[in-house]
Amino acid sequence: MNGDDLGKQVSRYACEVSSARTLVLWDIDHTLVSIDGVGKDIYAEAFRVVTGRSMQRVAAMAGRTDWAITVETLRMHDVEVSEELLESFGAALAEAFVVYEAAISERGRVLAGAREVLDVLAGRVDVIQSVLTGNMEPLAIGKLTAFELEHLVDFEVGAYGMDHEDRAVLVGLAQERAARKYGESFTRHNTVLVGDTPNDVLAGHLGGARVVAVATGSSDVQTLKAAGADLVLEDLTDTAAVVRAVLAATDR
Repeated sequence: MNGDDLGKQVSRYACEVSSARTLVLWDIDHTLVSIDGVGKDIYAEAFRVVTGRSMQRVAAMAGRTDWAITVETLRMHDVEVSEELLESFGAALAEAFVVYEAAISERGRVLAGAREVLDVLAGRVDVIQSVLTGNMEPLAIGKLTAFELEHLVDFEVGAYGMDHEDRAVLVGLAQERAARKYGESFTRHNTVLVGDTPNDVLAGHLGGARVVAVATGSSDVQTLKAAGADLVLEDLTDTAAVVRAVLAATDR
């Protein structure tokens, strides 16, 4: 085989690897990490800063975006929501996160097996790994950084809780960002969302992704199966099994 033929073969192989890549989008809270209720403290601080009042209660948070949680929480306190107020609340959330950053490291933890799975997938040439989370971007980066997981995902192609109120819309945003950066097309056939709630399952299916659900949050295996997840796992502790499940969920 001459040099030209070898070069063509290598190029062809590289294209095949590239076209076969899977976009893996991770939920963060109760899928990868738990911060032991600090999230509510962060919301309470942001609410106080923005409204000058004490927060009496916070909207349901599991599987929802910061946008949706913020809007509902403000309305629960009879606060009229405007675009300007929403932006102010987002900025206050980012500032409150800094206040509670030490508490996250002290009270929070990486869920069993999460670090190992992220590490294996990050090392695969056929996987692009990012996040699809209800957290606004600074909080998402901050939470993973608190547990030294930030180097394992590509935040540039992720989708975040202040990008849109509807979590399902975030799937398309992540696919578009990955397509722009990597020059590839990402669809339902090669995109996998990993999360722990029925809202994650719904977002994946409506947004255009396969869903691997893990029963590491408040929803058990049967609930996640009933929600329609393509695959359901008890947890992330069996690294090889989780990697197989994530890759098997696609049509590669």
